[in-house]
Amino acid sequence: MTPFATVEDLNSLWRPLKPEEQIRAEELLKVVSNRLRQEADRVGKDIDKMIEESESYKDVVKSVTVDIVARTLMTSTDKEPMTQFSQSALGYTVSGTFLTPGGGIFIKRDELKALGLRRQRYGVIEFYGYD
Repeated sequence: MTPFATVEDLNSLWRPLKPEEQIRAEELLKVVSNRLRQEADRVGKDIDKMIEESESYKDVVKSVTVDIVARTLMTSTDKEPMTQFSQSALGYTVSGTFLTPGGGIFIKRDELKALGLRRQRYGVIEFYGYD
């Protein structure tokens, strides 16, 4: 199956890729696109069909795919990336928060929501009995 975005989309919507990032980006685009297809399938939707029906939805899917791939490319592969880091001096304290513990590709809830792939839950709690 074809990816929802291309390397050229990454270059124009995010930033020009370095030569060593190009190959990784091509593979990530395929993997992320298939992950999005799988997420859509989990909630009973066909994302490819939804793209065919709406040009604007196609752009949203492309944007989300680029965001996920860009975030993954920014994640360091030789050490754990930290989003927050602090240190003290004489108390010997060092602490930090990792971007993605264990690494890997992750899709944010807001991205799934933008694609209409968040399953809404509903329910009713009956406090009083029926007559």
